[in-house]
Amino acid sequence: MAGPAEEAPAAAVPPPASPRDDVTEEAASPAARPRGFWLLGEDKSVHRALGGGKTADVLLWKDKKTSAAVVGGATILWVLFEVVEYHLLTLVSHVLIVALTILFLWSNATVFINKSPPDIPEVQISEDLAVNVALRLRADINKALGLLREISLGHDLMKFLGVIIALWILSEVGELCELLRLMYIVVLILHTVPILYHKYQDQVDDFAAKAHAELCKQYKVLDAKVLSKIPRAPPKDKKQN
Repeated sequence: MAGPAEEAPAAAVPPPASPRDDVTEEAASPAARPRGFWLLGEDKSVHRALGGGKTADVLLWKDKKTSAAVVGGATILWVLFEVVEYHLLTLVSHVLIVALTILFLWSNATVFINKSPPDIPEVQISEDLAVNVALRLRADINKALGLLREISLGHDLMKFLGVIIALWILSEVGELCELLRLMYIVVLILHTVPILYHKYQDQVDDFAAKAHAELCKQYKVLDAKVLSKIPRAPPKDKKQN
């Protein structure tokens, strides 16, 4: 005679996740953004696009003291050169005269007032820093020369048009303002545009997606009517060993 049916064991209920675990998982894996057009590429933050180091912290105002010092110093230099009409050589000479005079008198005055002379650190450019800067400049210059060579050979029409438009815009900007004023404007842009884009990234990407789609549409029309009819240099076949 069959016994009573055995009850099935209850399914094990996993313990509830603690708030600490949720926070840790959320910090370790950021929420995936919706698919679409992104100016910086898929899942790429503004901080990472700027290099992810101290420079990115300064441009995004995470190091507020350094960022304020850079903008303030650039503003002071712009006022001195543009408003007061100081010359660079004159400014450097006057600053050195004042600094050296103060330090010289201070060092000699310590003998009479029984105080230690000022502790002036020895500043030197390390060999590693000089080599790293030279290598970085070398890589950037070679990349620019390679781009110019590729454009000159007529292999990439889009790059040619992009460089021509960029150079034309640069020439127009150069006629409107001097180099120093342009450098000051660049400093202000670098310290305002990244932080604004970081704050309104989704809205900017939505607008950029619409603009990108419209530009692609117009380019297809231009390519069908004009660009496709322009003769181009045939690409050179790579030599195989």
